[in-house]
Amino acid sequence: MTNRLRPIEPGDIGWVHALNQRHAVELSDLTVDRLAELITRATYAKVIDDQAGFLLAFERAADYDSPNFLWFRQRFDRFIYVDRVAVSDRYRGQGLARRFYEDLFEQAGASGHARIVCEVNTDPPNPGSDAFHAALGFKEVGQATLADRGKSVRYLKWE
Repeated sequence: MTNRLRPIEPGDIGWVHALNQRHAVELSDLTVDRLAELITRATYAKVIDDQAGFLLAFERAADYDSPNFLWFRQRFDRFIYVDRVAVSDRYRGQGLARRFYEDLFEQAGASGHARIVCEVNTDPPNPGSDAFHAALGFKEVGQATLADRGKSVRYLKWE
């Protein structure tokens, strides 16, 4: 594996979509067209070569209607929202998710952003993501039940 982190390119859409769908419980279901649309709106849209993983994130001003994103928009004047991150099972445990976040923190800082936000499912539970975000220094700032999606979440921020 090259471990090269780079922007998502049109040829990546198929495998990124497949990886998203394998983790749809944690990330949410998307069509290929919706994924392609989100990539064009994202502030941060990167992959790691060899189909190892991807991360999508949005600035507060983005044209995005996710209820979780809107929750943060109502409460914070400046942030970058991590919408979805996934690492292929084959590459789990190799620090790739941390690598995405460190790159995002660097890019955010360079553009004047000091706050990164995200949510983690509490129902269904996602203990691996809870531990990962805690290790990076994320703190809980709220909770919500998304009845239409059959899940509950915990809202987190890093500053």
